[in-house]
Amino acid sequence: MSPRMPPAEAPYPPAVDRTLRTLKTPGEQPLSLFRTLARDERLFARFTGGGLLDQGHLSLRDREIVIHRVCALNGCGYEWGVHAAIFASAAGLDAEQLAATAAPGIASCWSPRDALLIAFCDAVNARADIDDLLWSRLADAFSEAARLELMMLAGFYRTVSLLANGLRLQPEAFATPFPPPCSGSEM
Repeated sequence: MSPRMPPAEAPYPPAVDRTLRTLKTPGEQPLSLFRTLARDERLFARFTGGGLLDQGHLSLRDREIVIHRVCALNGCGYEWGVHAAIFASAAGLDAEQLAATAAPGIASCWSPRDALLIAFCDAVNARADIDDLLWSRLADAFSEAARLELMMLAGFYRTVSLLANGLRLQPEAFATPFPPPCSGSEM
């Protein structure tokens, strides 16, 4: 499939250009997702202002497990592959764990904390809700601020998945290939 909208081309509006320069990724150009959103300065600003890739209340590992799982549940090979290539190693995700983010169920390779994050992603993706038992388990492991961040992160990457899938973005040249078969309906 080909992309439904071509990415915007330089020169970009000044505010967009400044932000794109801060969003360094491998390759010669910013990500296709960023360049496609750069078609509209307001939407681009809202999207880039809503990201949660800064040092927040979650560890890099926690954050990346959530991002990879949510993207995998939504069949978003584009964003899964970008994060696998850029962040998986630094987050301490080995090849087995990376593949497990895209596999049904909770794999035996996960620590109890990691498995809790997988269960959280599965629940919020399926129901947009967290039952009382899961909430209690999350409360034992994560601060209030971290639980809020977990929900915002899962929601944001579901939105990213919709954008990348709906726009039919092609994988970035540097991205890690999405392991088949991986779609939300199969998990």
